[in-house]
Amino acid sequence: MALYVMKFGGSSVGDTERMQRVARRVVEKQDEGHRVMVVVSAMGDTTDDLIDQAKLLNNDPPLREMDMLMTTGEQISIALLSIAIHQLGRKAMSFTGWQAGFRTEPVHGKARITDIDPKRVLRALEEGNIVIVAGFQGMTEDGEITTFGRGGSDTTAVALAAATSADYCEIYTDVDGIYSTDPRIVKNARKLEAISYDEMLELANLGAAVLHPRAVEYAKHHQVRLVVRSSFNHNEGTVVKEEVKMEQGVVVSGIAYDKNVARISIVGVSHVPGVLAKVFGSLAEAKIDVDIIVQSGITDGKADFSFTVALSDRERALQVLEGIRGELPYEEITSEDNLVKVSIVGAGMVSHPGVAAQMFDVISKEGVNIKMVSTSEIKVSCVIEAGKLNEVVKALHTAYGLDTESQVFVGGPQDRR
Repeated sequence: MALYVMKFGGSSVGDTERMQRVARRVVEKQDEGHRVMVVVSAMGDTTDDLIDQAKLLNNDPPLREMDMLMTTGEQISIALLSIAIHQLGRKAMSFTGWQAGFRTEPVHGKARITDIDPKRVLRALEEGNIVIVAGFQGMTEDGEITTFGRGGSDTTAVALAAATSADYCEIYTDVDGIYSTDPRIVKNARKLEAISYDEMLELANLGAAVLHPRAVEYAKHHQVRLVVRSSFNHNEGTVVKEEVKMEQGVVVSGIAYDKNVARISIVGVSHVPGVLAKVFGSLAEAKIDVDIIVQSGITDGKADFSFTVALSDRERALQVLEGIRGELPYEEITSEDNLVKVSIVGAGMVSHPGVAAQMFDVISKEGVNIKMVSTSEIKVSCVIEAGKLNEVVKALHTAYGLDTESQVFVGGPQDRR
C-alpha cells in the first residue's frame, strides 16, 4: 500500500462540478489500496479576485494583510473537497498549512519553508482519513500567517511528500504532462515521457508554469518521485527524476518564456570597487531577485550596467536604488517593460557547439532584436520585446526539431498555484 500526495491546482477545482471530479479521482486512488493526501489551491480565479478587491481599497496593500486575505481561498477549497469526499461515503479531514505543520521564515508574500511537523496529518491517515491540505501557506514561529508566492501549492505538495516519506507526488494540471513548450502557443508541442530535475528546474525558473522552481528544488534535494499528469483524463504523465536518457538527435528539450520581466539600467556610475556589491546587496536585502546582469563600456571612469528583475518587483527596485543614491551617485536610472525572456533548455547543449548561434539566427529572422543574453551549461536565454513572442517560440520549436504530428489537448486555464 503506497502513500500518494496528489496536488490539484485552481482550474482543477474551479467549480463544484470539477471539485466532484477531483473527489472521485481521489477516492479511486484510495480504492486501489493506497493511502492518500491531497493538496489543493484556491478555486479558479479566487486569488486574482481577492487581489483585485484589495487593490480597490488600497493600491499598495500591506503584505501581511494580503497573506491573511489570500490564504482564505485555499481554506474554502479544502473544506469543500472534504465535504465532497464525505458525500462519496469516505472519511476525510482538511487542514490549513499551519495545522499540517508547515513552519516558514518571517517573510510575507514569498516565504520559504523552514520545517514541517506532519504528526497531525499522519495521525489522520492512520485513522483511515483522506487528508486534504491547503497549499501555498504556512506560519512563522511567532504565529504569523505566510504564503509561498505563485506556484506555492506545488511546493506544499512536494514538501509534504518529503516530510511523510510518500512514495509518489503527483501534480495534476490541465495538460497530460510536461511539454517541450507551452501548448497554447505550439499546438503540436512534444510531450516528454521523462525530464531530469536539472532540466525541469531550468525550465521552471525560466517561466514554464507547469511546476514551481522551489517545488523542483525540493524534489531534487529530497529525491521525491514526482509525476505531472492531467486531472481531466487518466493518461500517463511526465516523470521528473535524477537522470534521463537523452533521445537521439534531440539537443534542446524545451522552450520556456517569462513575461514577468523588467529591465533597469543605471547610467554613469563611478567605476570603482564595491559598486556592484552595494547595488545588488541593497536589492537582496529588500528580497528582490535579480536575474541577468550586463555591464556596458567604461567612459571617463563612469560605467553603465543593466539588469532584469520581475516586473512585479520593478517599482520596489527603483525605490531601493533611489534610496542609495546619496551613497552611490549616478547620472540616471531608466526602466523598460513590455519585455519577455525566451529560453531554450537541454542537457545535450553542453556537448553541441552552435546551439546558441542557431537561436540568435532564428530570432533575427523573425525581425526581433535581442536586448540581453544569459547562458549556462544547459540553457540560453534572450530578453526580447514581447510583441512577437508567439512567432519566436514557434520558430525555435521547429528549428530544434521538437514539432510532432499530434495535437495537444488542454483542459482549461493553466494552474499557477
